[in-house]
Amino acid sequence: MSRDYNLFEMWKDLYDQSSSYVDDKVKEDFPSQGIGQILEMNLLFKKFLNETTEQYLEQVNVPTRNDIANLSSLIVNVDAKVDSLEELLEDSKDQAGQPELQKEVANLKKEMKNLDTKLNQILDLLKETKEAAVTAPAAAATEKAPAKAAEKAPVKSQAKN
Repeated sequence: MSRDYNLFEMWKDLYDQSSSYVDDKVKEDFPSQGIGQILEMNLLFKKFLNETTEQYLEQVNVPTRNDIANLSSLIVNVDAKVDSLEELLEDSKDQAGQPELQKEVANLKKEMKNLDTKLNQILDLLKETKEAAVTAPAAAATEKAPAKAAEKAPVKSQAKN
């Protein structure tokens, strides 16, 4: 007592039944109710097919559309991270090639500091010589006055003796 299931016959019967149902509904309440019910049936059938297909694919261990979409988003994220790591690696290579440049910059800084201290010393010496030049005539004038007073002082002391 085995029954032969013929999918084509089942589909043909479903088609005939739905076709006659649609024809009946269109004749009764023309578009609105009939079309609404047909759309509901189509949505339920689509939902059933999607669920069945998803379960089948899961059982045979084949990825679904959602699995592939999730995988593609993960790949995009990994690609972005690889790009950022490549940039970081290039930057570190650039910095690794710069120790010579950094040494040269450090030497230039030392030389600039040495030049700065030498210039400060020269400026200090120039200020001292300028101050000495300004104070020298005044000092000479003040030195002459005590010398004259000293010349006169012994004369007075000799006169008293």
